[in-house]
Amino acid sequence: MKIDFLKKYLCFTTILASLISCNSNKEGEYVAYFGGEIINPNNPYVLFCKDNEVIDSIKLDDNNRFFIKFDSLAPGLYSFKHEPEYQYVFFDKNDSIMVRVNSRDFDNSVAFCGRGDLKNNFLMDLYLKQEKDRNSTFDAFDYDLNKFSETVDSSYEKMQVFYTNKKNEIKWSDEFDVIAKAAVDFNYYSKKELYPMIHKIRTGNDAYESIPKDFYNFRKNIDFNTETLSSYSPFVMYLSHMLNNMGTINYHNHFTEADLALKTNINKLNIADTLIKNEKLKNVILNNIAFTYLLEDQNMAYNQEFLKTYYKYSTDKSQKNEINKIGNAIQSLKVGNDLPEVELLDAKGKKVSSKSLATKNTVIFFWTSRAKSHFEAVHKKIINFKKQYPNYQFIAINLNDSEEQWKKILSSYKFVGTTELHASDFENIKYKWAINKIHRTIILDKNGKIKNAFANIFDSQFEDNLK
Repeated sequence: MKIDFLKKYLCFTTILASLISCNSNKEGEYVAYFGGEIINPNNPYVLFCKDNEVIDSIKLDDNNRFFIKFDSLAPGLYSFKHEPEYQYVFFDKNDSIMVRVNSRDFDNSVAFCGRGDLKNNFLMDLYLKQEKDRNSTFDAFDYDLNKFSETVDSSYEKMQVFYTNKKNEIKWSDEFDVIAKAAVDFNYYSKKELYPMIHKIRTGNDAYESIPKDFYNFRKNIDFNTETLSSYSPFVMYLSHMLNNMGTINYHNHFTEADLALKTNINKLNIADTLIKNEKLKNVILNNIAFTYLLEDQNMAYNQEFLKTYYKYSTDKSQKNEINKIGNAIQSLKVGNDLPEVELLDAKGKKVSSKSLATKNTVIFFWTSRAKSHFEAVHKKIINFKKQYPNYQFIAINLNDSEEQWKKILSSYKFVGTTELHASDFENIKYKWAINKIHRTIILDKNGKIKNAFANIFDSQFEDNLK
């Protein structure tokens, strides 16, 4: 139904007609076309990217359409962005791809047509299936190992069947198959790597020692230097989860918490340097480790020792500067400091200074529509906390959504017990409050001073911060 709708309203436009005409002239071996339509655009541009770098900035016309011809476009994985959202698009040789998307429901509305549409619609359908699965199996991390394995294995088998059927039907290229198979496999592998950590956070039970040696046998078949996957999110995220697991699994309680954090993260850097030889990919992973360590383990005395190892392995000068920015932000978020001021919006569109909110015991948490299971779960938790800790105010800050999208969600869910605000300038709050993940929670004391700027509301010991 989605593809038929798209063909009706997009594919048989004059844009596509001219595109096909151009293709028939066989202008060049690697000529490619990309275009489409943005419904309810957030801004007048679509960004076409490779490896997270912008290749072209394409302006929307008066009908909110865009179109570009590439005289030479190497086959491979690209992405298109309509800030703040993005999605992947894969081009084989001489593909001519059109896309239609509604910014108010970005992921669910993305649909492709033209030469190369079937494989890209497969990626979108798989992504949406996995998002639905993630929401429905969120509680699986609470299960014991056997029940957890049964749950995620069953889900993986369904995704494999979907992948195999589409591969046989579409008969896509070997180059695309690397992407397609990675999308299926690494989503599953990530769940297995995440299990012991999330299980401990959510239940308080340490499962590391009970995991059998063959639980991670799939690691033996992974090529850690696949150039094609160096900027593909499922693969990059998997490597981060794996290193988190491998770096911590052999350490025990005879270390102090600070010592453990330092040793674990230096160990992760060492493992990454050993396993990953592709320079671009290695830098991405090293940067992820550094960001996470600096944001989650704020031990100022140990930061320099950690960074010494990071600087030894990383060759990415621009990201080294980003790490320095984060380090400076963390310094300003010490216990007892005032929370750096940022400007927010309330539901009526009125500007609100964060400074005006920091006058009593406060819990500040974050959410985005891109993580549905999280924003539903975190608001449920807050409802309970509100009853247990009436002396606290609870402030929810929406990130990455447009103001219109945020208000639409608020009207649908009607969250109670919280002050709902929107961060219209994400870059500002990102650097001032060192925000890099949605699970961050900031706690202020009765005087509005920082009590804990790096809490996790899903941590089993979170409530200790409120007592």
